Order: sequence, then C-alpha cells, then structure tokens
Amino acid sequence: MGGISIWQLLIVVAIIVLLFGTKKLRTLGQDLGESVKGFKKAMAEEKPQDAAFDKVEAKTQESTEQKAKDKEQA
Repeated sequence: MGGISIWQLLIVVAIIVLLFGTKKLRTLGQDLGESVKGFKKAMAEEKPQDAAFDKVEAKTQESTEQKAKDKEQA
C-alpha cells in the first residue's frame, strides 16, 4: 500500500523512453557516469595544504610538546 509496483514502474519507464528516445537517454547516462567518475577522481586527489594551516598545526604541536615536558618536570 503506497509502494510502487513493478507494473507502474514499467509504465513510467515506457513513457520516459517514448518522450525522450533511447539515444538521448543513452547520452544522458554516459554524461552522468562521466561526471560521477570525475567527481570521485577529484575527491581522491590530495589537496595541498595551506601554508597558514601548516603554521597553526606546527604551533599546536609545539605547545602540546611543551605541556608534556612541563608535566614531566613537575
């Protein structure tokens, strides 16, 4: 109840194929696949870190090391 049956889905697919045609749907699918592949490739590439981020990270690491030394001495 409320779900889409297989017959309703087949009717919708048939109407879409009749409206757009198989060639247009095929190119649409290829374009969609290429864009997904490009997105995955872009996400997998490493992004260079910002110089300001490196400075902040170095200062944080130095302060953490300093706190550890202070605890050892106390």
